[in-house]
Amino acid sequence: MMLATSLMFVFPAIAASSKPSNSLQARKATPADKQAADEYRQQGLAYRKQERFEEAIAALEKSIALDPQNIDGRIILGWTQHLAKKDEAAAASLWEAIYRSPSSLQAFNAIGIVYLVRGDLPQSVVLHSWAAILKTDNEIAHYNLSLAYQRLKQYDLAIAYAQKAIELEPNNPHPFVAQAIAQWASGDLPNAHKTFREAIGVDARYRNTEFLNFLNEAGFSSDQIQTAKQVLAGS
Repeated sequence: MMLATSLMFVFPAIAASSKPSNSLQARKATPADKQAADEYRQQGLAYRKQERFEEAIAALEKSIALDPQNIDGRIILGWTQHLAKKDEAAAASLWEAIYRSPSSLQAFNAIGIVYLVRGDLPQSVVLHSWAAILKTDNEIAHYNLSLAYQRLKQYDLAIAYAQKAIELEPNNPHPFVAQAIAQWASGDLPNAHKTFREAIGVDARYRNTEFLNFLNEAGFSSDQIQTAKQVLAGS
């Protein structure tokens, strides 16, 4: 309860620069609006799958204009903006979703990743901690908390959160790699090598040094990827 209370005090400070636009007036979408919004949303997702991000964002913004209270639409827009490396816009879109639905797990997972990737680590910790409170078996939050705490040099916490993510999603190699780099950074090289071998056991591609560059798409920073390569070299 104390953690939840303290997090609620921190949210306004984090979101201060991402307040909902006053120009977005609350309106009730008609059935025709909702149908058109859904068509634009599906079009946006199709463009995103093709990595045509500008076109995807334009279609998703039209969807939001037609159905501004659709939370999923705002989350999809925010995540697409994140994939397009427009993280300021992504944060703003996701805060719009959160203001309308303060208990949206998907919105908190997404915005926590946005802050993690752009290097706002304390904010990412707060947001993912809240996501873990909303759903205790939220493997995304635990995994990303591990990555954030490793970069903050709080290795015991990074290892613990990675272990929880492993327990929740044992067939995903990413939490194993997250734990391995935290163990390595803490000076526990034997366990780092052991954990990395477990990651390889889950997915053999992780024995390939070049393949590890893909970890940037899983929230790893460039320094964390280099650390993972160091661990692999001794595993």
